Amino acid sequence: MEGHMHQETGAQIVLMLPFLLMIGSYICAGIFSNRHYKAWPVTRYVFWTVGILCAVVAVVGPIANRAHEDFTMHMTGHLLLGMLAPLLIAIAAPITLILRILKVKWSRRISRLLKSRFLHVLSDPVVATLLNVGGLWLLYTTDLYLAMQHSLFLHVLVHLHVFLAGYIFTVSMIYIDPTSHQRSFIYRGIVLVFALGGHGILSKYIYAYPPAGVPQEQAESGGMLMYYGGDAIDIVLITIFCYQWYKASRPRTTSTFQPQYN
Repeated sequence: MEGHMHQETGAQIVLMLPFLLMIGSYICAGIFSNRHYKAWPVTRYVFWTVGILCAVVAVVGPIANRAHEDFTMHMTGHLLLGMLAPLLIAIAAPITLILRILKVKWSRRISRLLKSRFLHVLSDPVVATLLNVGGLWLLYTTDLYLAMQHSLFLHVLVHLHVFLAGYIFTVSMIYIDPTSHQRSFIYRGIVLVFALGGHGILSKYIYAYPPAGVPQEQAESGGMLMYYGGDAIDIVLITIFCYQWYKASRPRTTSTFQPQYN
């Protein structure tokens, strides 16, 4: 029994290493970029670190372990991995930091990749919403949720999709990093309303119709957590979106004040 616990602890430490490496790499990249550019904001180090830690908590540790048997814990992991972590990481502007530290040749290659047709389609808010919210409907209204509990491959694949789809959705709505595929605020706002509606309706559906293998009471608590917890995170996303819209539409002063002398 004790040996099994040691093995489990060792496995969790191994799973945490890539995340810790991501935190360390980001901090080192920020410090390195400060030699040639304006100091990288301390707040972005914080956003990145907390965002990565949210992802860690969702896949390693007590919440991740209990998520296999407790749907409420699973939903807690979903909010951390699929909503909060992507939002915080997006605010940390990792692409901008990467472009700051790379040589010109590699920066140009990444810029060409960011301008590619594939990313043009992938970053469209409608496509991002289908991947994100549509993926969740597929997960919770089919036997996929039950299947992932019995397959390590599916379990990893679903968690990877939840994070990546959440990140793509977030960066398709708010532009922190540079993007060559900007959509209008009206277009993004309309899609955002439908996306939030789809997420809210799904949480109510889960409350009434539990996913396969989930007890009714757990589905009710998980559905409520998804609804209210999702709203809390969405408020932050909406606030950033509206602030960016306000800044973009605010009249700009074209001339400085010239005092009158009599």
